[in-house]
Amino acid sequence: MADIKSTATSVQAKKSGNSISWLAPLLCIIAGYIIWRFFIGSPSNFSGPDGPNGSAFWPDRQGPLGNIPRMYQGGIVVPVLIGCFLTVITFAIERLLTVLKASGSGSNAEFIRKVQYQLANKNVDAALAECDKQKGSVGNVMKAGLRKYKEMISAGELSTEQKVVAIQKEVEEATALELPMLEKNLVFLSTIASIATLLGLFGTVLGMIRSFSKLGDSTGGAAARELSQGISEALYNTALGIGTSALAIVFYNVFTTKIDSITYGIDESGFTLTQSFASLYK
Repeated sequence: MADIKSTATSVQAKKSGNSISWLAPLLCIIAGYIIWRFFIGSPSNFSGPDGPNGSAFWPDRQGPLGNIPRMYQGGIVVPVLIGCFLTVITFAIERLLTVLKASGSGSNAEFIRKVQYQLANKNVDAALAECDKQKGSVGNVMKAGLRKYKEMISAGELSTEQKVVAIQKEVEEATALELPMLEKNLVFLSTIASIATLLGLFGTVLGMIRSFSKLGDSTGGAAARELSQGISEALYNTALGIGTSALAIVFYNVFTTKIDSITYGIDESGFTLTQSFASLYK
């Protein structure tokens, strides 16, 4: 009964964590709208009176005073792109903290060498102490394996092969608990890396449609001015989309590289335990 309760609690915590993860992008988009509407779109950033085509949700500001206020006139896709940018920053910080915690203290290679030394001297308790010092994912997996390792030393009714299989299974179960934590939320970075540029192009197309629509209502020099201004405003969407996508790609690659390094350390730790037991306790 205790095991069932523990499993249910774990699943419930996982669902709760996933709900919070999916809520974060929505909050970032809302924050993006607030930044776009009330800070970038502040009346103090514009010299002219509001146009007749605006609304309380999207006032038609005129006469931007600088490049940042011109971003406001890029259209309603701009706050979505700002929200995507904030989402990238949010999950980059979250993944950074998680990966730093999973990396533990010190080098994984040095940690594994210390454990190998202790196991070669048949000092399992000292090896467990090294795991407590490491405090990372590799240390957690190694600790779970070492506990089974210690248990198998005194399991006289099993053959060496059966003991090795038991240790290997324990390592695999511990690994299955660690890896999802490392890879969690990377999907948001990879998704934004793919769609941010498309969102930027979508905003640019909408801006170009609006610009050419105004062009049809103007003549002479005013028409050329309206067109050039509209194109400039529309291209802010492209710039935001490309910049956000590039940042997401960089963060995604950095984190996947670091996670691959941790995963390699986990695999090496499992190999160390099974080979050490097979050679020392035949």
